Amino acid sequence: MASLLTHPVVPVVLGLALKNSKITFPLLLAAAIASILPDLDVIAFHFGIPYASPFGHRGFTHSISFSIVVGLVGMMGYRLLKTTPMWAFAGLFIGSVSHPLLDAMTNGGLGVAWLWPWDDRRYFLPDRPIQVSPIGVSRFLSERGLQVLWSELQWVWLPMISIGLAMYGVRVSYSRLFRKELIE
Repeated sequence: MASLLTHPVVPVVLGLALKNSKITFPLLLAAAIASILPDLDVIAFHFGIPYASPFGHRGFTHSISFSIVVGLVGMMGYRLLKTTPMWAFAGLFIGSVSHPLLDAMTNGGLGVAWLWPWDDRRYFLPDRPIQVSPIGVSRFLSERGLQVLWSELQWVWLPMISIGLAMYGVRVSYSRLFRKELIE
């Protein structure tokens, strides 16, 4: 898995880059939480559920179905998020579905059960440049944890910040062009 520090980067950068009045602070916060929510499945280890089980780590909570449910819950709570139902769904769905996408780019584990409940198989993306994060704080606070953070900086943080800045640049350029056309 990617670390819990990195998962929120995707929805937060995308949300900030879009700069839409419907993307509120509560929605961004909920999307960030949704991006780490799938890893609550690690509690399965405490109940003796095997990693490879559909209910184990990277199982059903890493599926597109789970992300849809998270989005629907967001949609029902759109007033708390101070947005519209569509933006609430989109924000929480993107936050949640970005998690298995990043995990599928790691070089360890069993892959992610994207297609659960229709298919229990675990999948990876063809390119897997992100170092898999150790499970547990004590294991993360080690040399291995630093290697993971360096990998995530290269393969997630910097690309997402670049994408966010590019989106911002396009938005600003378009806005200036649009204003110029209105004046003329």
